[in-house]
Amino acid sequence: MLLRLQKNPGLRLVIAAAITFFLCTLILTLHRHYTFYSSYDQGIFNQVFWNGIHGRFFESSLSSQLSTNVVHNGEAPEVYYHRLGQHFTPALLLWLPLYAIFPFPATLTVLQVTLITAAGLVLYFLARVHLEHPLAAMITVSFYCANAIIGPTLANFHDICQIPLLIFGLLLAMEKRWWPLFWVLAILILAVREDSGVGLFGVGFYLILSQRYPKIGLAVCTLSFGYMVILTNLIMPLFSDDISRRFMLERFGQYADGAEASTLEIIWGMISNPWRLLVELFTPFFGTIKYLLGQWLPLAFIPAVAPASWMIAGFPLLKLFLGKGMSVLAINIRYAMTVVPGLFYGAILWWSGKSNFRFWILNFQLGIRRRQLDSNQQRDSLPDAQPQTLSRSFLRFWQVCLCLSLLFTLTSNPNRTFYFLIPDSFSPWVYVSLSQQWSRLGAIESLLAKIPAEASVAASTYLVPHLSGRREIIRFPALQLRNDRGQVVKVDYAIADLWQLQKYQIAFKHDRGNLQAMVAVIDQIISNGEYGITGFQEGVILLQKETISNPEARAAWLAFRQEIEEIL
Repeated sequence: MLLRLQKNPGLRLVIAAAITFFLCTLILTLHRHYTFYSSYDQGIFNQVFWNGIHGRFFESSLSSQLSTNVVHNGEAPEVYYHRLGQHFTPALLLWLPLYAIFPFPATLTVLQVTLITAAGLVLYFLARVHLEHPLAAMITVSFYCANAIIGPTLANFHDICQIPLLIFGLLLAMEKRWWPLFWVLAILILAVREDSGVGLFGVGFYLILSQRYPKIGLAVCTLSFGYMVILTNLIMPLFSDDISRRFMLERFGQYADGAEASTLEIIWGMISNPWRLLVELFTPFFGTIKYLLGQWLPLAFIPAVAPASWMIAGFPLLKLFLGKGMSVLAINIRYAMTVVPGLFYGAILWWSGKSNFRFWILNFQLGIRRRQLDSNQQRDSLPDAQPQTLSRSFLRFWQVCLCLSLLFTLTSNPNRTFYFLIPDSFSPWVYVSLSQQWSRLGAIESLLAKIPAEASVAASTYLVPHLSGRREIIRFPALQLRNDRGQVVKVDYAIADLWQLQKYQIAFKHDRGNLQAMVAVIDQIISNGEYGITGFQEGVILLQKETISNPEARAAWLAFRQEIEEIL
């Protein structure tokens, strides 16, 4: 192995890039978590895994708090709520044994970084099918430098982190004609999420249009589309009404009328109103262009002229562009990761000369004739692929693009990972220094330690992940949940980081609203004697049900409340 590395500078570059990516993203994400900047989704997934190792698969009171029964009907969150009604994610069971050995929220962070790093290595071997070592290495380095990869990797754990590894593996299996592995990976891709079939459909579309494996492509398209339709219309509604009453309307409600809509109704709404479809596809125009440029940048914009990139990545892009909301065009959010595999595979084929428009036009013209010839003649009738040459000038341009991609990623401060380097707001000024946050950690952890492992608890957003390894937990200022006996009860403990909200509220209305809501609830439950203050340090308050307030903690709280009186 050592001799092979010495003879292959491209492979050395890939391994160095993979190690650098792994160490940097792991350190940054663990630092983000342990300095209390991981947030609600990290808590949801941790609770799902925690319930899973206790035999309560895919149950989550935190997910229940986001369900339509709670959001729209005002019901109390349920500890036995099955998250499969919101997102169908059976592939998470693959990682349950790992979590059983290391049952901590940080385990999911390590898992996410590992999966993305492994995806880059598989990408290298996929590129080597068509390209020489140096070019394959550059494409792999581009993957590790992509904003759409780094940003989502530095986020809370999410199920989409499995997609690049699985799709790159699927494409490698296709290139090697490892068809049993191909179909296993296809099933696993579908098991990642209810909408992951969109990316798989793109692979099938490419196999058909490229005429490489049209029958397999047709089977892939049929399987992925049929699976998504049956799953979202027949299976997920068995768990809850969230897919039709909340998630479809929040993302694609502009294509439907009424208070709920199925995926079939949304698809019909798109087909029956093509003008609205076109408007949604290209608006906001500059936001859409900016998003595409961000996705193309690490590959020096090659995917823009690579037909295979449009074939495979086009469908995930279409899903994003046709949706509504701020997150669809946010390159640092997990959805951006679904577009990446198609863009990179298309770039590989472009450099090999097998995915430029001239090649595809000639290939299409020969399509009818090819079907009339035997297999040997078919190979002779293929247009000759002319590999692209990587010139020194273009290599320098590509390197500049990679530097810009890293720069834009850093300055965008994805998921507040670089909160200690980059202010969250310049006007008004909002900045939390490393020493300032580190000085608070001991106080926060001491208050968290006072909450028994079996107790029910309500916690503010950034404290949720650290307490989510339990059956009964919700987000503060909510205090009620429905327990396993079906009774609506108030939680035993409530804990909230008010200092962080105070720090950010000057620039962010959402934080100001949360601070005001939390203080109002705290005032009420203290005045009526439901809860007492058992601890207050560094702007973090700990309350316990049916307990008399600690005099020192109460005095500290009143002093803090006086400090924020103008905000309230």
